[in-house]
Amino acid sequence: MAKLVLVRHGKSEWNEKGLWTGWRDIPLAPKGIEEAHTTGEQLRDIHFDYAYTSALIRAQQTLAEILKIINQHPPTTNNQALNERDYGDYTEKNKWDIQKELGEEEFQKIRRSWDYPPPNGESLKMVYERVLPYFESEILPQLKEGKNIIIAAHGNSLRALVKHLENISEDDIATLEIGTGEAYVYDIDAKGNVTNKEIRGVNESKGKV
Repeated sequence: MAKLVLVRHGKSEWNEKGLWTGWRDIPLAPKGIEEAHTTGEQLRDIHFDYAYTSALIRAQQTLAEILKIINQHPPTTNNQALNERDYGDYTEKNKWDIQKELGEEEFQKIRRSWDYPPPNGESLKMVYERVLPYFESEILPQLKEGKNIIIAAHGNSLRALVKHLENISEDDIATLEIGTGEAYVYDIDAKGNVTNKEIRGVNESKGKV
């Protein structure tokens, strides 16, 4: 039985400002480093054989802080397949201003629905279509061999993975919120199936950043 841990990066400087970040390379805020440390404390019982993260600094910092807390040094791979969703024309804009401009219904479609990309950006479906092949080719084979893996990534790249792992419908995925610093811990059997799940480092501010 393998452990798969999915961690959303800690709060970034732009999270604190309410800005849609996407592929912009923005570092963690002090609060985000604190969140990573808190999550690390709750993962001390797991020995990781491999670590994966995105090509963006906020996810890489989160992983580094967690590994520092648990004093582990697994081989680590950075890949942009795990990057956050590209918000296109809305990148760098304040999401709450956009909410007022578009209205609640249109805003929620853009923010959380399955196949509704912002102008010149990605939908969750498009994120899924780049995350899942990478997961299945690079990560899943190691899980089937019983290797423990941690992935530090982003709200939407992780929502795409969770959709797959938990077989969540296209409609229901809209309600999934992963808070900054939260860790989803899965038990994965030799066939690659989820047998158990728990959430560690629950963030009460989820959905607000």
